[in-house]
Amino acid sequence: MSITNTKTSICFSSSSSLPESVRLAQVTMQGGSSGIGYGLKYQSRCISDVKADTDYTSFLTGTLSLKEENEVHLLRLSSGGSELICEGLFSHPNEIWDLASCPFDQRIFSTVFSTGESFGAAIWQIPELYGQLNSPQLERVASLDAHVGKINCVLWWPSGRCDKLISIDEQNIFLWSLDCSKKSAEVLSKDSAGMLHSLSGGAWDPHDVNAVAATGESSVQFWDLRTMKKVNSIEHAHVRGVDYNPKREHILVTAEDESGIHVWDLRKAKVPVQELPGHTHWTWAVRCNPEYDGLILSAGTDSVVNLWYASATSSDDKTSESPVESTRQRVNPLLNSYTDYEDSVYGLAWSSREPWVFASLSYDGRVIIESVKPFLPRI
Repeated sequence: MSITNTKTSICFSSSSSLPESVRLAQVTMQGGSSGIGYGLKYQSRCISDVKADTDYTSFLTGTLSLKEENEVHLLRLSSGGSELICEGLFSHPNEIWDLASCPFDQRIFSTVFSTGESFGAAIWQIPELYGQLNSPQLERVASLDAHVGKINCVLWWPSGRCDKLISIDEQNIFLWSLDCSKKSAEVLSKDSAGMLHSLSGGAWDPHDVNAVAATGESSVQFWDLRTMKKVNSIEHAHVRGVDYNPKREHILVTAEDESGIHVWDLRKAKVPVQELPGHTHWTWAVRCNPEYDGLILSAGTDSVVNLWYASATSSDDKTSESPVESTRQRVNPLLNSYTDYEDSVYGLAWSSREPWVFASLSYDGRVIIESVKPFLPRI
């Protein structure tokens, strides 16, 4: 599964309505590798699964150029899984630092962006007939303009159709109500983490829509959206990324600078229930698989993506373990390392439609699609 010693060749997208410069952007990995590559023109940090697209496995990614006009690319995996096709290319006015696709409308997504002097966040809509337009333009649905400090991320309601959004800046958490028909976003509530805490990101609990985890320099904070108050925390330094296990309640995974990856049972969060070695440099991102319990991706500034099987079990569950389960937990949790990157890997996204497929994005603008099917019998 590793993409090593690869050669590259240009493949033309089947979307003939796109300009030649777009169709020439795709790069297919060869040399015995199963991965499929795609090159963006500029540096990039974020990629998102288009969860609402039930017909195709598709992803959205955006660029991070200070001087050039930035772009959002809509990428689709071909039905045979052999090509990554650029379905749409759209101009974006500023550097994209965070991007998330709406879980119930495949044409809507959010970005956090920088003008070079300040940060902002907005909700965008892809035009309905974008494939028939020469230069399709994104429509700004709403601006999340209540922030004063640096905005870090936007979180969509984790399950089902809902108009609620969360945005997190360095010191505040905002809960929004989004009305796409009126092109407006209203702040429902907000609170501050305090001057002593600098927030960097977060995740919305898919098992409890009133619970949000926010990462900071020295802790992970847990917030109750009904009262907009912090209710608990894990005191741990330099957490870079966080994700909830969608298949198991109370299980949270964190990525940390030097201490690797920790799996937590939030019912007893004083110590992690499992520790994974992570990366040789900073572990930047973690993503739990949407379908296969315990399957985790991690990415780091060592230019590597790791695939793990972490059977996180709390002390309450260990009495019911079978001998097979107990043995399986002691084997090497690292299933595979993907090493064909030349820069730090910041972006990771599992496909919701095909949960054995994931996309990764390195800072030099290289998207790689991989399948983890060969490793599923081992979990």
